[in-house]
Amino acid sequence: MIADTVPYDLVFVVHVLSAVSVVAVFVTMRLAAEAVRRGASDEEQCRRFPTRRNWAARVLHLSFLSGLTMSLTGDHSVSLTQPWIGVGLACYLLAAGHLEARTLPLERTVAEVIAHDGHASSERGAKLGRSIDVLLGLIVVALVAMLGQF
Repeated sequence: MIADTVPYDLVFVVHVLSAVSVVAVFVTMRLAAEAVRRGASDEEQCRRFPTRRNWAARVLHLSFLSGLTMSLTGDHSVSLTQPWIGVGLACYLLAAGHLEARTLPLERTVAEVIAHDGHASSERGAKLGRSIDVLLGLIVVALVAMLGQF
């Protein structure tokens, strides 16, 4: 049953918190890309693009795992047969693929260029920004589906 047990409620809280975290991380990444696009100082670019892996962006996968757990343990109103769950899964698959194959490699490239040259070109910042916009768009579609539930 949906929302009848404390464990289910805890998974729901994890799902909501991870979704909010995903939006916060992607917006922060977008602001960093925009700073590069508009020609931020070398110091600001170095601060916004450290040369380390971006594990925070991967909280997206926690949203998927918690949502899948709720669908598998909840009642029929949150089962995998519901169209809005299908929309959420499709958005996750597209976002995860785009994040891992496109956005994070672009971010690493920008960070490496900044570490080597001191700054990245505005074109690189714009390209990264567009990639993050795709992610944010997919998150918005999933959010509308989750809230609207058809």
